[in-house]
Amino acid sequence: MGSRSIRSGATDGGMGFVSGLPSTMHAAVIHRHGGPEVLSYEEVPRPEPGPGEALIRVRATSINRLDLWARSGPPVPIFPWTEPDFPIISGSDCAGEVVALGPGVTNVHVGQRVVLYPAIYCGTCDYCRAGEQTQCLDYRIFGEHTDGAMAEYAVVQANNLLPLPDHVSFTDAAAMPIAYTTAWRMLITAGQLRAGESVLILGVGGGVGSAALRIARRAGATVYATASLPEKRRLAEEHGAAATFDPSAGPISEWVLEQTDGRGVDIVVDPLGATWRESIRSLGRGGRLVCCGATAGNQPQFDIREVYQRHRRIIGAPMGNWDDFTQVMRLLFAGEITPIIDSVFPLERVADAHRRAESRESFGKVVITV
Repeated sequence: MGSRSIRSGATDGGMGFVSGLPSTMHAAVIHRHGGPEVLSYEEVPRPEPGPGEALIRVRATSINRLDLWARSGPPVPIFPWTEPDFPIISGSDCAGEVVALGPGVTNVHVGQRVVLYPAIYCGTCDYCRAGEQTQCLDYRIFGEHTDGAMAEYAVVQANNLLPLPDHVSFTDAAAMPIAYTTAWRMLITAGQLRAGESVLILGVGGGVGSAALRIARRAGATVYATASLPEKRRLAEEHGAAATFDPSAGPISEWVLEQTDGRGVDIVVDPLGATWRESIRSLGRGGRLVCCGATAGNQPQFDIREVYQRHRRIIGAPMGNWDDFTQVMRLLFAGEITPIIDSVFPLERVADAHRRAESRESFGKVVITV
């Protein structure tokens, strides 16, 4: 299997072999960096839950930028970034059923439908005690720093499981955790978006971008968005964007100022990084640039006077805490938000799913059923 084995057997103090379940499972295994062709659908040992853990029969997961980078390696240096110890199973989003429990688990029961909050944290540092799990000194992500949900079974921290109502599909639930928790954190918790404000979303076709579109419209904001392809711009307007723009057609900020009668927008959602100069110039006085990534570059060039002289703010918001996660998931449960899903693939077609997620044509989340 490569330099290490896929996790199997109980952890120290674990419950040992779970009777009635197969000892092996199918999984999408990555043995080395490369294109989608390096994804291997194969049979591997099934993991077993240790103390505080639950074994999930995965029913759906979805592809995030983290999964693409786990397979290909990041295109630009990321801080922090730990080179994976191959072979790995990625997949941070996870919805399924509890099939076994490790010692000490009382918050969920076998047979329960659940969705996972994918942060891994110590629970004892000052940040964790304040409820800010993603600021934990030992913060990690399920499916990036551990084996994830691109498999028939996955071991997870039981206290990160949220019960999933029967009327909510596994497909919809699995599209939400990373992208929609991040977008909620960016716009609502960090950005403090209010009804009547305006939002510019860069790269609206991605998972976070499409989630931000859903959340901003629900909050009563006017949304402007950028996308490179006409079909993506059409879909963004179909889902509620007031106007859209092809960023290759000219400076984004000039277009935004035209759309807003010279005022600028209140919030820019920027997962790209290299676009900060245009993002800052698109803001009105007192506006907020909220960023969650650097997929297009991590060293933007801009004039800091354009920030402080106009009372603008730059806010980092990579994913969200447990409260952000539960708030956005409960909107799904109540039918107030539904995820924008581009396509659905079975696990055995994981390579095709990666190709679709990496293509310029995808709009929204690519989901994998298991």
